[in-house]
Amino acid sequence: MNSFSFRHINIHRIAFTSILLLNFGYSNLAFSYEPNAHFSLEITETPYRKNEKGRELIARIYKPIGHGPFPVILDFHGGAWNAKDRFAEEPMDKALAQSGLVVVAVDLTLAKQSPYPANLQDASYAIRWVKYHASDWNGEIKKLGVYGSSSGGHVAELLLMKPNHPVWNDLTFKENTSLNSNIDFLVVRSPISNPRARYENAVEKKRSNMIQNNVNYFVPWSSIDEANPQAILDRHENVNLKPILIMQGELDDNVLPAVQMHFCETYNKAGGECTIEIFPGSEHEWVATPSLQTDRAQDRARQFIANQLR
Repeated sequence: MNSFSFRHINIHRIAFTSILLLNFGYSNLAFSYEPNAHFSLEITETPYRKNEKGRELIARIYKPIGHGPFPVILDFHGGAWNAKDRFAEEPMDKALAQSGLVVVAVDLTLAKQSPYPANLQDASYAIRWVKYHASDWNGEIKKLGVYGSSSGGHVAELLLMKPNHPVWNDLTFKENTSLNSNIDFLVVRSPISNPRARYENAVEKKRSNMIQNNVNYFVPWSSIDEANPQAILDRHENVNLKPILIMQGELDDNVLPAVQMHFCETYNKAGGECTIEIFPGSEHEWVATPSLQTDRAQDRARQFIANQLR
C-alpha cells in the first residue's frame, strides 16, 4: 500500500471516529481536569433557600476563570452541627477551585435554630439546587462530588449512603422535581462517621461543649443512632456505596482515628470503596492553617477527585 492510500484511509478513520464521538455524547471534550493546574477565581454569593426560621442560607461559589465547563464540588461545613458557615473551609475550597473545579460552599441550618434533620434537608436541597444551576457557573455535573468536614462529613456520608431517605429529602425543589440527591463520591476531613462513639468520647473526656452539641442536635435523642453512618452499616441497611476518601488527623481526640478506620473497614466489607489517609502530627481541624500537612491534604483531595472524574 502506498503512502497516499495509507493517509487516505487514516483520514477516513479519524472522520469516522469523530462521528462516533459526537453520536455517543462525547462532543464536549474541551476541558479535562488536571489536579495540578492553576486558575484565577471569580467568587460570588447567592441565597439558595430560606429555612423555616427565616434565615437566608447562602451559597458561596468559587468559579475558575477559563473555558470549561468545570466539574462541580459541593462543600458542607463542619461546626459540630451547632456552629460555622460557608466560610469554614475557605482554604480548601480555594485550593480545589484553583485547580479547575467549581466549588459551591453552602450554609446549613444550625442545631440551636432547628435540630436534626434540618441540616440534612438543607444539604439534600442544596445538591438538587447545584445540579439545576451548575451550567450558570460554567459547571457540569456528569459526576458530582462533595467535600465535607467534621459534622459536614457526617451529613455527606448519610446522603451518599441513603440519597432517597424520605425525611432527609422532605423539601421539594420546585424548579425541577425530577432532580435527585444522588452524589458520586466524597472527600471528607475528620467526618463524624459514628456520632454515638463521638458522644461517648466526649463524656469520657468530660467535654461539656461537645456533649451539649450532641444534645442540641439529636432531637429526639434516638436519632443519634438513626442518623449514624456506622450504625447504618452495622444494621446492614440498603445503602449506596460510592467511593469515599477520609482524611484524618493522627492526633484528633475529637473524632478518634480508630473509629474512622473501623467505619472504613466496615464500608469496604459491605462492598464499598473507602480509603483512609492518616496525617501525622495533625489534630481535628489541621487544614484551617497553612502547613505541610495542609498542603498534603489539599493535594490528596485533588488527586482523589481527578481519579473519580476519569
